[in-house]
Amino acid sequence: MENTTATYPHGKNYYIFLVAYLVGLSAFGSFVNDMYLPTLPEMTRYFQCPVSVIQLGLTMGMLGLGIGQLILGPASDKYGRKPVLMTTMTIFIIGAVVSIFSPDIHFFLGCRFVQGIGASGGYFLARTIPADIFSGRQLAKTMALIGAINGFTPASAPVLGGILAVADGWKGIFYVLAGFAALLICAGLPLKESLIPQNRFKGHLLEAFREYPSLIKNKRFVIHALLKGTALGLLFAYCSSAPFIMQDHFGWSELDFGLFMGFNAIFIACGAMTALKFDILKKAAFIGGWTLMLFTAVEMGVLFFIDDFWAYEFVLLPMLFSLGMIFTVGNTLAMNEGRTNAGGASALVGLSGYIFGAIVAPLVGIGNIMHSTAIVFGIMASMTLALAYATKRISPDPDMIK
Repeated sequence: MENTTATYPHGKNYYIFLVAYLVGLSAFGSFVNDMYLPTLPEMTRYFQCPVSVIQLGLTMGMLGLGIGQLILGPASDKYGRKPVLMTTMTIFIIGAVVSIFSPDIHFFLGCRFVQGIGASGGYFLARTIPADIFSGRQLAKTMALIGAINGFTPASAPVLGGILAVADGWKGIFYVLAGFAALLICAGLPLKESLIPQNRFKGHLLEAFREYPSLIKNKRFVIHALLKGTALGLLFAYCSSAPFIMQDHFGWSELDFGLFMGFNAIFIACGAMTALKFDILKKAAFIGGWTLMLFTAVEMGVLFFIDDFWAYEFVLLPMLFSLGMIFTVGNTLAMNEGRTNAGGASALVGLSGYIFGAIVAPLVGIGNIMHSTAIVFGIMASMTLALAYATKRISPDPDMIK
């Protein structure tokens, strides 16, 4: 007979609620960037600025997400997960509402940074809370389940963004995002604190930041975190270039763009679930890395020489599937390795992805966007493959094997 107490510490019904809520938190981080992607071309005209400048909105959001996690990791280790979550959601609401009244692009970029800080709480706690409660394969299954469902959930973000863009322009999207954050605050009231007082950091808050050096010295953790980070960087390169490639270059509408992005996101979810089929998770990273590199090379050829939308779209699908596999492996192995300092570990995993994302987002808008995107794709895929190979060479943890 299954020991439900060991598998579900607070009962199966609470486990279902927890997974659903964490999906919402994780999806929220995607919605913050993905939902307004269809309006990027419109915003270049509204603020009268170049493509590379409007893409800095993505960069500033990602910088806020990365830096916010770096600060909030130790804060949540000291004060608990739930107080940090509620505070950051409130910060996001303020940043989203104020951004609607931006007089110029510079003010808007500042608001995007504040939004990133606010959204970072939910995004990194979606990884931290499971690591507080589970370990080993149970942690892998929980995080893969959250990641897989979340792969379908943010698929709706560009679709909703496209609909709202047609109905109310870019400002309506930020009203909806503020409402989403308010809903997460209300829905989180039944959430149990996962970091009990006796397990919290007892010293001064600044001393809690000392956990970062020990994590950075952990070679296994760093490799797994960078694996997730480079893969996420490639995903952000795709997300920041796709609106201009699909809408401006190939002539699709905002709603068409949203539907394509939503369909494509399903392949990330399928890849995330497929990774769990492997007896040893590191094998999934290695296979995913090689598959990603192969199809990225083909996509580079399409972007440089073929200039056909359907060829571009068809090759993207296995690339995104491979990224889904790598996300599950990098996320799970990094959090399992750093679970004794779950807040700091989650912060560094998130920071790695958003640093790469913040760098690549404006780069794909320089010069010919087809060519610059191809180059960035190739660089990020090569780095991901190298880290997938390094991951494979590390001996597996016994509790990560079936």
